Amino acid sequence: MEANLHAQVEDLLRQLAPQVLGALYRRYGQFEACEDAVQEAVVDAAIRWPEQGLPENPRGWLRTVASRRLADQWRSDQARRTREVTVAVMARADEAVAAPADDLPYQPDDTLMLLFMCCHPALSPPSQVALTLRAVGGLTTAQIAAAFMVPESTMVQRISRAKQRIRATGTRFDMPPPDERRERLRVVLHVLYLIFNEGYTATSGPDLQRSELTREAIRLTREVHRLLPDDGEVAGLLALMLLTDARRDARSRPDGTLVPIAEQDRRLWHAESIREGIDLVTRSLRDGPVESYQIQAAIAALHAEAPTAGDTDWPQIVALYELLEKLDPNPMVTLNRAVAAAMAKGPEVGLLMLDGLDDRIANHRLDAVRAHLLEMAGDRAGARACYLRAAQRTTSLPERRYLEGRAARLSEEG
Repeated sequence: MEANLHAQVEDLLRQLAPQVLGALYRRYGQFEACEDAVQEAVVDAAIRWPEQGLPENPRGWLRTVASRRLADQWRSDQARRTREVTVAVMARADEAVAAPADDLPYQPDDTLMLLFMCCHPALSPPSQVALTLRAVGGLTTAQIAAAFMVPESTMVQRISRAKQRIRATGTRFDMPPPDERRERLRVVLHVLYLIFNEGYTATSGPDLQRSELTREAIRLTREVHRLLPDDGEVAGLLALMLLTDARRDARSRPDGTLVPIAEQDRRLWHAESIREGIDLVTRSLRDGPVESYQIQAAIAALHAEAPTAGDTDWPQIVALYELLEKLDPNPMVTLNRAVAAAMAKGPEVGLLMLDGLDDRIANHRLDAVRAHLLEMAGDRAGARACYLRAAQRTTSLPERRYLEGRAARLSEEG
């Protein structure tokens, strides 16, 4: 029961922290100071609430405590300020301490605006991801560093530089202008997509997946969908995440060995996530223009609806990949279309489509796909060589073991 309460408090704080940070930053500016104050309030709540019970207004409690921390921080800085600045800031600080909780009303789009700020186009993609997880996701710097397999000091510098860059751009805490809003939303969705992918298949390390990242990506995408319920691309991304994450328990064996989708026990797939994902993508395809995340979600839905691997509707998946390639042409889409074409029309068709991708895909996936298609075509020696080459290039230990195991099996059969 106690562990349950702690988990409920943790979930609630993760939901409320970006809302309170958004409210404070919208009123007072000074992102770093507001973030530090909110983090201290969250730590205080994490200690007090499980023992004393939830306050009547948890969001208001956090706002009040964070505002007091801001006031304390501003008072401690008096000696380094000029008289004019000190007087102005202290007036605002005293107002923050005295103000009732309702004086800092939560606006429904505070979390979305915070996401827009963390995904500012002036930041590099790694910085956007790190700042989003820190400010909006509530993960500690140590957790983010561990997830991306870098030293904590490196992640501290990355987040610090991102904050400095935000400050240097003079970004206001406000919705982007209408002419920029769509493109900025695309950046937000892409960052959430990157976070999910890193959690679903970790690019390095001993674990196949990092569930804290997939959970956080889904939670944040749900929040964006709640704020923008009529946006088809947001619904498509949420559907894609749900349909993909539904397979998580079937993707590895107890010893951590990777299980490809064709061999997974589909009874372990999460039926509720599949139902929700299919409903989301069906409605988004029916109600608005079709964009890339919706198509990817539709492909994931076809996999989810097939009772067995043999029942998969590969011709329809090929057609969807052809549409996706027109909307969002990139080598990874071509690679996936080659796999689908091989399943629908034979491995030779897929192998022909891989020609020309060697200079466009820098990771191990091209070698892994070529190995699989060569194995389907009966070229065991060629498949074994490609499996081994892919194993050498991946930095994920579960994937390396799987690829080496495929190569070893071909040697034994040969």
